[in-house]
Amino acid sequence: MSTIAAYATIEPRADRDRYSITDLCAEFAVTPRALRFYEDEGLIAPERRGTARVYSHRDRARLAWILRGKRVGFSLGEIRRMIDLYDVGDGRRVQRAVTADRCRERIAALEAQKHDIDAAITELTDFVRLLDTDPLKD
Repeated sequence: MSTIAAYATIEPRADRDRYSITDLCAEFAVTPRALRFYEDEGLIAPERRGTARVYSHRDRARLAWILRGKRVGFSLGEIRRMIDLYDVGDGRRVQRAVTADRCRERIAALEAQKHDIDAAITELTDFVRLLDTDPLKD
């Protein structure tokens, strides 16, 4: 299963319902600075207990969405729009539909980039072949 698929259906952990910054950093291989940045951006909203941040399952699930979205090239604004749809209250139907549409758009963009990259590789390979066979080479 890909990393993206693993984050797609992040389930609550049976052993806990609250997480420390250390817990989430270890689980998702992110830095505390990254978590604080996502908090500053309003993407996650941990509780405060004194100076400690306490993350809920919701924060953990949102973090999974953020990391998945970043991994495939979505901007933080796009990620925010998709994860904020979770709170619409429709059983996530709109969130799933919008996210699927955005993913299809991203797939199309990546396919176009892949085509461009393949064409550039072919062009460069042909050019190197030409240079390697040039009689003036020696």
